[in-house]
Amino acid sequence: MEAWRCVRKGYGHCVVGRGRYPMFPHHSRSLGRDWTTPWENLQRCCWNRHISSCMRWPGHYSQAPYPYFSSRHFSLNWRPPCLFESRTQFQYCNWRPDNLSQTSLIHLSSYIMNAEGDEPSSKRRKHQGVIKRNWEYICSHDKEKTKILGDKNVDPKCEDSENKFDFSVMSYNILSQDLLEDNSHLYRHCRRPVLHWSFRFPNILKEIKHFDADVLCLQEVQEDHYGAEIRPSLESLGYHCEYKMRTGRKPDGCAICFKHSKFSLLSVNPVEFFRPDISLLDRDNVGLVLLLQPKIACAASPAICVANTHLLYNPRRGDIKLTQLAMLLAEISSVAHQKDGSFCPIVMCGDFNSVPGSPLYSFIKEGKLNYEGLPIGKVSGQEQSSRGQRILSIPIWPPNLGISQNCVYEVQQVPKVEKTDSDLTQTQLKQTEVLVTAEKLSSNLQHHFSLSSVYSHYFPDTGIPEVTTCHSRSAITVDYIFYSAEKEDVAGHPGAEVALVGGLKLLARLSLLTEQDLWTVNGLPNENNSSDHLPLLAKFRLEL
Repeated sequence: MEAWRCVRKGYGHCVVGRGRYPMFPHHSRSLGRDWTTPWENLQRCCWNRHISSCMRWPGHYSQAPYPYFSSRHFSLNWRPPCLFESRTQFQYCNWRPDNLSQTSLIHLSSYIMNAEGDEPSSKRRKHQGVIKRNWEYICSHDKEKTKILGDKNVDPKCEDSENKFDFSVMSYNILSQDLLEDNSHLYRHCRRPVLHWSFRFPNILKEIKHFDADVLCLQEVQEDHYGAEIRPSLESLGYHCEYKMRTGRKPDGCAICFKHSKFSLLSVNPVEFFRPDISLLDRDNVGLVLLLQPKIACAASPAICVANTHLLYNPRRGDIKLTQLAMLLAEISSVAHQKDGSFCPIVMCGDFNSVPGSPLYSFIKEGKLNYEGLPIGKVSGQEQSSRGQRILSIPIWPPNLGISQNCVYEVQQVPKVEKTDSDLTQTQLKQTEVLVTAEKLSSNLQHHFSLSSVYSHYFPDTGIPEVTTCHSRSAITVDYIFYSAEKEDVAGHPGAEVALVGGLKLLARLSLLTEQDLWTVNGLPNENNSSDHLPLLAKFRLEL
């Protein structure tokens, strides 16, 4: 079993302690993701050097079937050798290696047999380790200046008030198992056992238990796992769960779960981004918006609007991403709108598949975006080159979507005509038509929320980017927790003309990591972190 440490790097290890030597002196041929080498090479270099007793075979150990002999590489009369101390499974004592044809190939999975130069040194397997994330406590003693206290062993005392409601929110893309298996090329750096759902789910549940957030916003929640394991497990921890599956035949969706002891549910509002009548919206992403009432004995408090989404991944389809975001913001506006015209506090979480500083990210934070002349691949910031990309059309989405450029649902206002239509002169009709046309052709998007990001996205001392997702292809930030700023911070922000009831104060956040930090434990997923995303966690205070 220990021979795998050597086999995966192309070396054999003599069982009698004679050191290491090359296992395959001749160059192996690449076959897709895997490698093959002539059997005679292995016979000369391995069999006669006592390697056979270390090898695993298909069916003997389900979690490590590499390397293996594929039946299509051998004659039908070949039978597996007896290589193990326990001979209960393979009873073929008369087997000899010369039963193999000399043209046969040994098949080795690239998950184990990576050439030394295949991966950058930072992405080669490291020893098992645990990444450390610390709480960063934030206090607003001075309302004009926020101080980050950083890693402290003791929670510092923030401003206290008798009329307050503290709660915590976690946003976590837990990596759907079906998507993992459909995109296995992203996880070549991982040991196979850590990719099994039976290994991953207990780790994910352990994280959720450890952080004990009051609200969970989960993405890539696979439907069958949700019904059989995720929902029952979370309900046993005191959560109420709401789920929205992606449309079409997609197997996963978004979930929002909250503690019974902290909130009561006022409304559930799923959002489907697929619209059969609009060619632009042909993708199956979804969102989920909940209105929660804090359970406070002392005084009445405003409700809190919690939204969760997973926007389209495709880096070259920024037009779809912006439209999906506008649809989510319109639903939030409808749910969070109070009778007096104000909005209740908002927390918007999810995997937005956009990087910090991108036009989509800036639109969320600044409340406005002029997209005239913007290539669709530049919207999310994931596509580096804009060559060959078309420019965003004006407007991005068609009028029949029913969402204005201010990202709210349009209300069709029909003029009341008491007598006859002749009251509207031809001049008035022309003026109305011109105004409507000008509004529809505007390249300015707006929303009326004052939203801040929990994270700063760069380490202040070094300027190195924070990372929320990491796999074989990339390590970037695409996950966020946005929240309504306090009332005092609204002045001067876009959308300041719309008042907030209360407002949220950020008390603390769980620190993020650099790409280098993550590769010291072999990236994501690994033995202790079972998604290719890190959970984001924040503590808020609602002052009444």
